[in-house]
Amino acid sequence: MDQLQREDILRIARHSNISQQALSEVLNKYVYAGRKDWYKFLHIFLISLGVGFSVAGIIFFFAYNWADLNKFVKLGIIELLIVSSVCIALFTKLNQLVKNVLITGASVLVGVLFAVFGQIYQTGANAYDFFLGWTMSISLWVFVSAFPPLWLVYLILINTTINLYAEQVANHWSTVFLLLLLFCVNATSYIISLSIKKVKRHSKIPIWFNNSLALAAIVPATLGSSIGIFSEYSNEFLAIISITTIAFGLGIYFGYQFKSGFLLSIIPFSIIIICSSLFIKISDNEGMFLFTSLFIIVSVTLVIKNLIHLYKKWNHGQTATN
Repeated sequence: MDQLQREDILRIARHSNISQQALSEVLNKYVYAGRKDWYKFLHIFLISLGVGFSVAGIIFFFAYNWADLNKFVKLGIIELLIVSSVCIALFTKLNQLVKNVLITGASVLVGVLFAVFGQIYQTGANAYDFFLGWTMSISLWVFVSAFPPLWLVYLILINTTINLYAEQVANHWSTVFLLLLLFCVNATSYIISLSIKKVKRHSKIPIWFNNSLALAAIVPATLGSSIGIFSEYSNEFLAIISITTIAFGLGIYFGYQFKSGFLLSIIPFSIIIICSSLFIKISDNEGMFLFTSLFIIVSVTLVIKNLIHLYKKWNHGQTATN
């Protein structure tokens, strides 16, 4: 029962004669945040804040004392911290959350270690090599821990690696193609996350993580489509506008089916941006700018009005069976 999701409870309520009072009690007990949930949030927040400040302190320590430290001391301190964090996570009986936070901190320190090593020995490696090595080195920890914040760090590293590779090596890639590639990577991650949550009903994938993945996919799709409109209509533009159209259609359908207000807000706003770019491309005179401004105002108003209507409808559906 502790693993019941909001959607499960509401689905049961719609097909039963449960009273509004009983439904409210169940929601308050298993869905809405209470004192215990706030305590857990503060516990996670303070642990994460402590590890974050510790890592930042280590970085600033090296920056301030760089010239006075021996190269073996520089490398030894970071390696000792990484090994200590991993050993504590593996061989102690601490809370699993604390262990995951320690592994996340160790993953960040791996990047610090690579940066210090490159600075000492002047390896001359490209920036994308640095982030690629960092990404590959923590892959095992990421997959084993299954910790959403660490997964988010991992995806940020992947996106950074792709961006730097395009900038330093693949100079022939167009901006639209790069954004299309980022969209495909992040959208695939989002689909995999949703599939895991659907197959494993008790998987602990938080909503904020899926929303972050959706945002990471929609932003490059919006930018790529808008930039492609102002550029020559290349094959990359046709590909990204086609894939974006299909993905946005599926996203809106999914948003209605699973009552995701996030998708039903961010996708229409993205469409408004793309349409505005198209209008300005057609004509960039004062009249078109005025029309585009009015279009944005009216469209945003309609989106907000529709979202309010949907929330009222969904909330009414929660109590319609009492």
